[in-house]
Amino acid sequence: MGPVLTNIRDLDEVKFVDLAVGMGEKAFRGRQLFEWVHAKRVNDYEEMSNLPAKLRESLREEYGAVDPLRVVKKQEAQDGSTAKYLFELSDGNTIESVWMRYRHGDSVCVSSQVGCRMGCRFCASTLGGLVRNLTPGEMLSQVYDIEREQYPKDTDGHIGSIIVMGMGEPFDNYENLIRFIRLLTDEKGRNLSARSVTVSTCGIPDGIRRLAKEGLPVTLALSLHAPDDETRKRIMPIAKAHPMEEVLEACRDYFSETGRRVSLEYSMIRDVNDDEKAAEKLAERCVKLQKSGMPVHINLIPLNEVSETGWERTGTERIQQFKKILEKNRINVTIRREMGSEIDAACGQLRRKTQIK
Repeated sequence: MGPVLTNIRDLDEVKFVDLAVGMGEKAFRGRQLFEWVHAKRVNDYEEMSNLPAKLRESLREEYGAVDPLRVVKKQEAQDGSTAKYLFELSDGNTIESVWMRYRHGDSVCVSSQVGCRMGCRFCASTLGGLVRNLTPGEMLSQVYDIEREQYPKDTDGHIGSIIVMGMGEPFDNYENLIRFIRLLTDEKGRNLSARSVTVSTCGIPDGIRRLAKEGLPVTLALSLHAPDDETRKRIMPIAKAHPMEEVLEACRDYFSETGRRVSLEYSMIRDVNDDEKAAEKLAERCVKLQKSGMPVHINLIPLNEVSETGWERTGTERIQQFKKILEKNRINVTIRREMGSEIDAACGQLRRKTQIK
């Protein structure tokens, strides 16, 4: 992966102050610049009306456009519940983000990398491998741009939660992930509550434990997808390096350190991980976790099918049977509402189809 030029949205207030002073301006100009970029989230230097014209021109020459992304395609679900965005980066690479409308508030699922190297067999993001990491500004721009697109007037609404569950493995881009969250939750900037941020991982114990020490009360989501190591290795290559018990122990540590719930994500794949035996095994493991003091929530996900994998989603009736077995064992379980299947909702699917064309 080659170096990525810094975008102005990568910078926090301290760096903006240093930038302004380095350009011969007073420190307060840096604070003004931070407000324009992250609180007001403007897209053009010309909108920064209280900054000197010379400073605005210098910023344009040094950093290029304020927004490092460009919408190249948008697909919307007929019921208005979901919109999928394909963004082009300044280097020509593309990434995906998804806007979702829920009763409890609107949410955006953002990507953390261009592609992915984790190799999960059900996922389109990993088919072309990892190209590069996203910068904090490129991650933030997915939020800022979708918010501007979905709510053209301030009174129209806003994004209430962010899920880092798009393309890429967040802990494979750890430093940029943390900078993204800190900028997103900065009270002088976008000011989203850290409790409204969910980070999803395929299961990297060191990353889970590092996040627990950051002092950021975000929700952790573990892509579990199997009741045992044998099945998980078939679905997720990461399981060969990190057995399930090692990963779940890190999740227990995360809960102990933060008090924040860990959601266990479980994609339902026909004839792979969806029979009664798998449900009983999963229930047994969850009961054990609960006895250790960690509350368990299982999120059953009807598989978003990707043609290249050959895997199919489990039928509705079988998912309900799976759910009943977990509930019988007093496991908190939900079935994720299906959204966006007609707009290439699976991670990396729209990007993949666009590349093939």
